[in-house]
Amino acid sequence: MNDMTPIAKVQTTLKDWETDQEVRWCPGCGDYAILKAVQRTLPELGADPAKTVFVSGIGCSSRFPYYVESYGFHTIHGRAPAFATGIKLANPELDIWLVTGDGDGMSIGGNHTMHVLRRNLNCQIMLFNNEIYGLTKGQYSPTSREGTNSPTTPLGSVDRPASPCAFALGAGARFIARGFDVSKELPNVLKAAYAHRGAAFIEIFQNCIVYNKDRFEDFAAPKGAEDRQLWLKNGEPMLFGSEKSGGTKGIALDAEALTLKVVDVVDGDWQAAGVIVHDVTNRSIAHMLVEMPFGPFPMALGVLYDDPRPTFEDAVLGQDAKAREGKVADLGKLLAKGQTWTVDDREGHPA
Repeated sequence: MNDMTPIAKVQTTLKDWETDQEVRWCPGCGDYAILKAVQRTLPELGADPAKTVFVSGIGCSSRFPYYVESYGFHTIHGRAPAFATGIKLANPELDIWLVTGDGDGMSIGGNHTMHVLRRNLNCQIMLFNNEIYGLTKGQYSPTSREGTNSPTTPLGSVDRPASPCAFALGAGARFIARGFDVSKELPNVLKAAYAHRGAAFIEIFQNCIVYNKDRFEDFAAPKGAEDRQLWLKNGEPMLFGSEKSGGTKGIALDAEALTLKVVDVVDGDWQAAGVIVHDVTNRSIAHMLVEMPFGPFPMALGVLYDDPRPTFEDAVLGQDAKAREGKVADLGKLLAKGQTWTVDDREGHPA
């Protein structure tokens, strides 16, 4: 979205966002669920297909533009942010969704991802994290866990995995969120990202059915999810668990160690337990939530951080408009400006 040129809401249905292209991912791939979540959400946002652009790099996730009935760019490896920046500056009325993966966005495109976040281009960035290179047949990726066996790490990866959300926060992102492919909450995360003015970064855990199957089942499986998922909502206490599963628990701040800790909530009195009330503008707590290790803690999901600041295109276009004030376009004057040469053929050479 753009405050300078508000995008008028248009009435559409899911069908209006489907193309005539055969969706070609592996059967059971989590990308199918993400695609449907996006196609269901766009009508609710009042998005206009004629003013919407999906931009992708290279990878399984990057087939996305073929399957959404809007404008689309399937670009080169890791360079989708550069294309998105040019598109937004050329036409700020366009609503841009950038689609990337843990390989495309965190490896060869890591530098470009950093700068689109740092600059705060007004767009939605969906990073599909399956912790593997799926398109090129299962090599380990920057987010693969230690010990991951793959064709390029037959003895197990010894690399420490990158955390996309920690990377985004470190790059200066003003909106950080997490979800996973089959979650019913994913559309709400997408809506929050769309409402944010600036670069909205969404890490979406995605199941690679062939090369990294069920990698996220430890927290994404429906059974026992209330104990392993912390869905964050602004202004609400950070609670998880239930009485059926052994009691409600919460996330509190250890004031001495300046770290987070899990506390028991007795008789629903979360205030007495010191449970933190989620404030999406608190960057320090967002850093802690991003780094919170799964196992001792639940997986932090939903909107972790949301604190807008002026966007890149507003600054660039505003600067350009100011420079143009009071000036008249004169191509001839521009061409004659600066050093010029006059060719005087005194020797009578033929033309």
